[in-house]
Formats: sequence, C-alpha cells, structure tokens
Amino acid sequence: MRWLVGWCGASASAAQDIQPLGAHLLWEGPDPLWAVGDWRADEIRLVYADGDTHLAVFGYCGADDATLRRSLLSARAGALRQLTTWPGSYTAIARFGRRTVIPADLAGTRPVFHTDWAGGSAYATAALPLADLTEAQLDVPHLAALLACPEAPEALGNGTPYRGVHRVPQGHALMLREGGSRDVVGYEPTAPLVVAAPPVEREAAVSGVRDALVEAVRTRLAAPRHAPERDAGPVPGMGPADRRAARFGPEPAPGVGADLSGGSASATLALLAAGLPGMPGTVYGTGATQAGERLLAVTFNDLSANGGPTGVARTAELERARAIAENPRLHHVVVAAGDEALPYADLENGPLTDEPGPSLVTAARHRHRLAAGSADHLVGHGARQVLDAHPARLADLLLDRRRRHLVRPVTALAKASGGGMLVPFTVYRAARRLARTPYPEGLSSAAVLLRQPVDDADDALLGDGALGASLAALAWCRPGPAARWLTGEALAEVSIRLEAAAARPRSTSATSRPGEQRARAVLARHAADHRVFEQAAEVRHQRLHAPFYDNQVVRACQALPESLRVQPGARADVLRAVLEGAGVRALPPGWGATTLASGTESVRAGLRANIGTLVNLFDAPLLADAGLIEARVVRKALRAASEGERLPLDGLAELVSTEIWLRRLLTRRGSCWTAEGNRDPRAVTSGVTL
Repeated sequence: MRWLVGWCGASASAAQDIQPLGAHLLWEGPDPLWAVGDWRADEIRLVYADGDTHLAVFGYCGADDATLRRSLLSARAGALRQLTTWPGSYTAIARFGRRTVIPADLAGTRPVFHTDWAGGSAYATAALPLADLTEAQLDVPHLAALLACPEAPEALGNGTPYRGVHRVPQGHALMLREGGSRDVVGYEPTAPLVVAAPPVEREAAVSGVRDALVEAVRTRLAAPRHAPERDAGPVPGMGPADRRAARFGPEPAPGVGADLSGGSASATLALLAAGLPGMPGTVYGTGATQAGERLLAVTFNDLSANGGPTGVARTAELERARAIAENPRLHHVVVAAGDEALPYADLENGPLTDEPGPSLVTAARHRHRLAAGSADHLVGHGARQVLDAHPARLADLLLDRRRRHLVRPVTALAKASGGGMLVPFTVYRAARRLARTPYPEGLSSAAVLLRQPVDDADDALLGDGALGASLAALAWCRPGPAARWLTGEALAEVSIRLEAAAARPRSTSATSRPGEQRARAVLARHAADHRVFEQAAEVRHQRLHAPFYDNQVVRACQALPESLRVQPGARADVLRAVLEGAGVRALPPGWGATTLASGTESVRAGLRANIGTLVNLFDAPLLADAGLIEARVVRKALRAASEGERLPLDGLAELVSTEIWLRRLLTRRGSCWTAEGNRDPRAVTSGVTL
C-alpha cells in the first residue's frame, strides 16, 4: 500500500522524534511531507513557484511543469479547482508558506483523511496511518452505518472505521493553516435548488467523454516506466519485504495491458490504448521469442461457470474477446481458472486494507487474473457508475417536465421484468412520488424503514429482480442489502443518525435533485470499494489504472444529458460513439452485452464451494462481539444462500468482508510509525475494544 502523510501546525516537541516507517521525506521543516511505499520515480513530481510556494503531484498526471506552475499560482489566489483539472489520476498537495491545501478527487479513489494531533492537524491518503498516529479505537457505529446504509452519506458522515479520523468528502479540499485551524471547502460549482444545469447537446457531450477518455489513456501510455532491476539496491520508501521482492520476486510483464473481458468499458480502454499513436508496451513471449510491441489484452475464462445459460453467456464473451483481439496491436492472453478462483476462496490469506469493502471476498479471483497482466494494467471499473442512469434520475426528468423521455426506459423495464401493462404506471408513480418528496422526509422514511422488521418492510431490503431493484432505488435514501441481518440495536443507532441528518438545515447551494444526489453517492461507494480492490488484489510492481474514475472523465460524463442516460443501452451507445470517434468501427456482434448474470452465478458457486469455511468464520464472529449481528442468523443465511435460496448476495459479501477485515486488523502486529527514545508508537489495534 502506498500512501502520503504529513502534518501542519503540530508542536515541534511532539513531532521531532516520530516519523513514518520506511518513508521518504519530500518536504522538511515544521510541516513535513513523506511518501511511504514502493512509489515509482515517475509517480512523484515536485514543482516550485516563487517564494515558498510548492506543489507535489503523486500518481499519473498529464500536465507539464509549466501548466502545474500556473495552476499552483491560481490555487494560491483561491482557485482550488485548478489543482484537479489535469488529465490522469493523482493527488496534488500544495503548500503556500505555512498553509497546506489537499483536494480529494471527485469519485473517491484518491481520498484524503485528517485528524487532530499535537495541537495541529495530521493528514494522509490512508486512514490507518493516522489511526496509528493517534492510537485510535475502532468506530463501531461507523461500521454499523457502513453495513446498514453503505450508499447514504447522511448515515456515514465524514467518518472512518477509526475514531477521530475523518475523510474529506469528494469534490472538497482540506485546508490547513499554522496554528491548527482546519477547513474543508468544496471546489466544484454547485447548482441552485431544483434547478438543472443548462443541457449540453448529445454530440458535444459524447465528444467530451471521448476526449477525456483518450487523454486519460494517453496519460498512462506517455508516462515513463522503469521496471525495477533485479540487481538494484534498495529503493527509498520500500520496506524489507518490498526490497526482497524487487530483487528476487516475480514481476509482471513490462509495458501496458488491459482487460478484454468484463464488459464494454474495459474493451473500450483496450482498443483506445492499442489505437493511440506510440508504443503501448513490449510483451515478451516464452523463451527467446519476442511477440513484438503490442498491448497485452487479458481475458478471464471462468471454467467453473461453463454450464447452462451462464456458460453460453461466457462463451459468447470469449468469442467477442477473440474477435477484438485480432487487432495486430493486441497480444491476447486467456487466463483459465476453476474453483480456486471463485469468490470467497482463500479468505485466510490476503493483505490488510485501509478499510473494509466487498472486494475482499473476490480478491483471490482478481489476483489470479491480474497476475497475467502488465506492469501497468487498465481496468474498466467505474464506467457503470459514471455513464449509467441511476433509477432516481427518472424523478429528475419529472422535475424538468420531460415526461416523454420516461417512455423507453419504463417500457424496457417492463419487458426485462416480464411484467404487464401496470409496470410502466407503477414506475411512473414511484418516480413522481420521489420528485414530490422533500429531502428531509425521505431521510425520515428511511430511518423508519430501518426500525421495521424485515418481513414487514417493503422490497427496499431485497428487491424483486430488475423491477424491484429500480422501485427500491426510487428513494432519497434506502437501507443496504446487509441491513436485514443487523441487530435491532445497530439499526436503531443508524436510524438516529438519519433522523439527525434530516433535522439539520441544508445549505442553500445544495442540490435537491434526487437523481444527481443518489448517483454521486453510488459513485462514491463504488470508488471506495475500488480502492479496497486495488489494495487487496495488488500484484507487486503492478499499477492498476481505472480511467473512468479520473476527475476529467467524471466531469465529462456528468455533462451527458439525463434524457440520454436513461435510455436502454445508453452506456454501450456512448462507448461505441467514443470508439468511432477514435477510429475504431469494427466491433463484434453482441458487443456491449451485460455480464452481471454470469457474475451472480460465480458468487453462488463460490458460496457452495466454501460454505464450510464461511460457517466457521461466523462461529464466534467479531461482528457479534461488537453487537452488530447475531452469529446464528448469519450462519443460517449463508447455508440458505449456498443451497439456492433467494437472498441478497451483496449483503452477505459485505458481512463476510467486514468480518475478515476485522480479523486481519486485530491480528496485526507493529505500527506505521517509528520513534526515537523511549516512546514506542502503538498500532491501532492495541487495546481495541469492540
């Protein structure tokens, strides 16, 4: 795990003898900054302007030094948004004398955390180091909210699983000043209440998405890559295990690769990377054979899902991947896997991530695929969240008096659900009810729903296929899939949080458009889990790139008209237009087909294959010790789901992932910090009470 850490305004006596373990100091003085982990040389850029104005950029940024310097001077005058407008994915830290500014990204894959420390403020791009620094305890109510309402920022607030450690919201920046003062300010322009931004023409919006995606991919291709030499000495910022692996361990193939399975988004990135001018990378074959300078395209073949309709869908996906891989600039590799790569496999092993996330139950599966990838690997994560329309956007269309745009989506939903003539009317009535429901009333309704028994609650906890899921999503706030298995006490505490949020006055600049708000919350949730995925499925010396989460791509996708988003197949149409604009027109039949059904079957197969391990995991679970669940109830649900009973599988994945994260955290030894003298920094798990 790579992270940055520093502080501002801390007392010199407390800060002089403590520093991060295995860190590389970037800024000296009373407000230092460190980089920790195996950062590449090309991932750290330092820019100095006049006087004591400095800028550090970490990650992949497509701006040159002159552009960075101009943006830095603009940010010093108050234009903080200028630090977030460059192509790529990065964290920017600006320092103006004794004032420090760190903006978080728009999605949440590049978060910023902060806490009070030594009379000032400490900040980092990971929460665990700050928890170690302050010897924080676990925040059990936050874990309850994370399980009960994972997509509700009103329930989660700006907290983390560690008490006293806070997250900077997406689209906001942390401002630290000498003397310990701290502010969190938004840098994105906000629309007035219930007023939509001026619509952008379809062609212009799609062109903006194309340009943003091309620049995002080009930024990754243009970055210099220096593979670690086996005989090289220690690299600053690497720990002992990293240094041993850099010298003796296996390395991914050099160059750039991409997924050619998993959907149209990853295939779009692969084709864009292969079609851009330049050399995507060198892929070497076996022995002395050199395959040439081509992009490594990886297709995952799940051998455990080859029967029935799922097997047919998987075969069709493989055929589409082979057709696309006929491109001479692609080198196609098919990774076959059986039961050893099913979800819920190998839960006993794995790294400790910064926070819990559902990706922990599929980490072994992803590592199996990514091990065949390149040193820089493109994935299509985030495309569904930034391109698709959340069902609540139907209410936004009603607010704008554009009812005719609801005809096609509700008709398609009726066909997908097999419903009759009443389905369109049911969906329209739910969208109209949401459009007429004030925000505080919506939060209060969710709080009441949490306190109801599952049998008496509506389908928001479970849903009934595509129709039930869409109707459940037509709400300001709703319980998550794991809420049905939490204890009454835990749910009551989360409901109190929602009622308190409903009672608070809202900013006059805040939007009251339910579709926009729900879409942002879903994006933030999936971006946070992508960050967990990166840490849990990490292959040493490999970098995963998810361009759809980049700031400029997110902004371009936000400009897409809602009337376009809600149409069936809109994501595939936009990506097809992006490829056509980049010169790629020959796509195989069926391109853009969804792959969710096969994923669900893989999850069920993983439950069946690992049910013994999962039941043992909840023999004496830490979640029960914390008062969040009853162990026997969860064991019963796991057995029922493995036998085919219809239960929310996403909720079970969240419970299992949180339990294994707690176990890894509590068995952890050591700390992220080291100190001189008699003081021995303790890990966050020291003296933890659940």
